[in-house]
Amino acid sequence: MIRTRLITVGKCGFSGLMLALFLLGIGAVVRADKPNIILVMADDLGYRELGSYGQKLIKTPHLDQLASEGMRFTRNYSGNAVCAPSRCVLMTGQHPGHAYIRNNSELKPEGQGPIPDSTITMAEVLADLGYQTGAFGKWGLGGPGSEGDPVFQGFDRFFGYNCQRHAHSYYPNYLWSNDKRITLNNVPPVPGHADLANGADPTDPRSYDIFKGKDYAPDRINQQAINFIRENKDNPFFLYYPTVIPHVALHVPDEELKPYLELGWKDPPFVRDGGYGYTPHFTPRAAYAAMITRMDRYIGNVLETVEELGLSDNTIVIFTSDNGTTHLKKEVDYDFFNSVGELRGLKGSLYEGGIRVPLLVKWPKKIKAGSRSHVVTGLEDWMPTLLDLIGASGNLPEGVDGISIASALFGAKQPKREFLYREFSGYGGQQAVWMGDWKGIRQKMLRNNPNPLKIELYNLRKDPSESNDVADKFPEIVAEIRELMKSEHVPSKKFPLGPADKLAESK
Repeated sequence: MIRTRLITVGKCGFSGLMLALFLLGIGAVVRADKPNIILVMADDLGYRELGSYGQKLIKTPHLDQLASEGMRFTRNYSGNAVCAPSRCVLMTGQHPGHAYIRNNSELKPEGQGPIPDSTITMAEVLADLGYQTGAFGKWGLGGPGSEGDPVFQGFDRFFGYNCQRHAHSYYPNYLWSNDKRITLNNVPPVPGHADLANGADPTDPRSYDIFKGKDYAPDRINQQAINFIRENKDNPFFLYYPTVIPHVALHVPDEELKPYLELGWKDPPFVRDGGYGYTPHFTPRAAYAAMITRMDRYIGNVLETVEELGLSDNTIVIFTSDNGTTHLKKEVDYDFFNSVGELRGLKGSLYEGGIRVPLLVKWPKKIKAGSRSHVVTGLEDWMPTLLDLIGASGNLPEGVDGISIASALFGAKQPKREFLYREFSGYGGQQAVWMGDWKGIRQKMLRNNPNPLKIELYNLRKDPSESNDVADKFPEIVAEIRELMKSEHVPSKKFPLGPADKLAESK
């Protein structure tokens, strides 16, 4: 895709101004002091795994401080229930019924199915508005050299894992720096999926040493993100930081484990059962908590750098997650940590626990410190919201489903959202619609289900745990949701949704 950079008035006078206004669209005025943007997205972080969301066991001091200095959202939804389609929603502003990527789709030898070159990403729009753009962490929207490669989708700088499967190991032997492989000091690399050595004693902690490397990839990624801020401190920048933590495998340096081991939790080892799962760990509860605390420290490093450079007041900071906590109970004890609290479902599910995730937003002197919002938001909202905040709403691409939540951020009345739509062709096939307090959901649409179009209905204000299906009592609400499930789903040959495809085609 050819990127058209805006022409500044200082360089080309009145004619340049006319061209700039034309490119921006009628009525769009870009802020002269464009704020920096830092968007951090955790990987598989549950709704209640931060202290500011009620977590009691895992320490997240930097993110808790971020919550105290900004706004905390209580009804924020990830783009989808697993990694790649959720990231596609964020980058394109399209909900899953319209987005190109609707499930994970690994390609060999490395990478996921790519978003097309014709896709207009958040990074491309911001780059055209004069932002320096960098992505650091896990991409997952197109393998190296493909049309979905981040360097072809608006990012001036990329460092990290291109492929989601490659990101299952925190001790790989390489990462990507733009289009170059950077060697890490892990020889051999630690696999993301493996068993204990033959004959190893699972009760001996030394049996797990084979899953410890020397060069921890998230350390490298964090340093590159900080370098990007320093290198662009005099220019407006967009830093996208999709950290790989806390996605399993359970890999974390021993020094991070120590504070949690000292707590004396009953922490039975995780050993793969029948080859299922990632890599074994002697103390999985301590490892999971330690990984999240390490992620928190990385984010603290980024925010401290911004503060040190005097950029805090002119920097918008956003923190969220790509989906809910993993469903692999033996590796991540979500009951022990109360990872999703009262919510139903985990990663892979469109029930609340699989898709309702934290959202923290800070912009000093603009967003009230310690504030809270109950507005329903989704990852598709961030492209229109950021363009609104920088005065460039006229640059919003066609086909974006998200809405600006700028009013909510500033404590004003947020315009009513008619609905939020989600679909997921994985884990049996699912659809969900939120309308105010109501939520309708379909399950197992692609499995042996005698009624694949049945809609369950829940009032989330009264029943946040989705335990009382009231569809029979409110047929008129169910009818509205059924029509939205039909109208918002555009069939995809790559990601079919069973009976919903036929319904949509009958429009």
